[in-house]
Amino acid sequence: MENLIAFLNQNSGALTVVFTGVVTLATMVYAALTAILVSETRKLRQVQTEPRIEITVDVLDFSVNIVRLCVRNIGEGPAKNVKFEPSVIDGDEIGESLLEEFLSPNFFKTGLRYFGPGQFRFSGHTQTNKNFEAKVSSALSFKVAYESVTGKKYEEEIVVDMAELRGRYQLGKPNLYSIAKSMEMIQKDLHHITTGFKRIKVDSYESDDREREEKEREEWMREAAVELERNKK
Repeated sequence: MENLIAFLNQNSGALTVVFTGVVTLATMVYAALTAILVSETRKLRQVQTEPRIEITVDVLDFSVNIVRLCVRNIGEGPAKNVKFEPSVIDGDEIGESLLEEFLSPNFFKTGLRYFGPGQFRFSGHTQTNKNFEAKVSSALSFKVAYESVTGKKYEEEIVVDMAELRGRYQLGKPNLYSIAKSMEMIQKDLHHITTGFKRIKVDSYESDDREREEKEREEWMREAAVELERNKK
């Protein structure tokens, strides 16, 4: 024990330097980790307020021949002052005609002042059973400019390739569409009944009917028994 104390007294200066170095290194590591944490927190906050616009081809459930575009904000934050600049990449006259059909809603021209997260808008529609090959050979471009609630500006080009529709088919009607049509028919029938437009057909069955059927059954059994006896002879 005395030797240890003597060693510490003799090398106190060196030990102080080593301890100071360890503390300094630990402080630097802690500062680096804190900086990383602050950066990740800033990125997470930015993601939570960042909008993201997508434009995809949408096929109507009840008919694969009717196609439109779906403009959706898939980001976590709202988009403000959304502007669209559409153009045709491939398709010539058919592409121009296709773009004109899609751009029938006015928001493509006026833009959107506020486009909340999860919100979507549909374009006009086109029928792909007319000029199918020319339409699916078309490609459209949408230059979209918008900003977040924090004022950060975004500009991107979204390409809509109609060739994605090649080979698409549908067997039967979608379940949700069939259910909706069935509910509509039930609603119409109930409305007709309650308003007297249609009356429920009821077949009444009274005690007299049961007695008559019972007599007919007994008569048939007697005749069958007589016929059976006659055959035995």
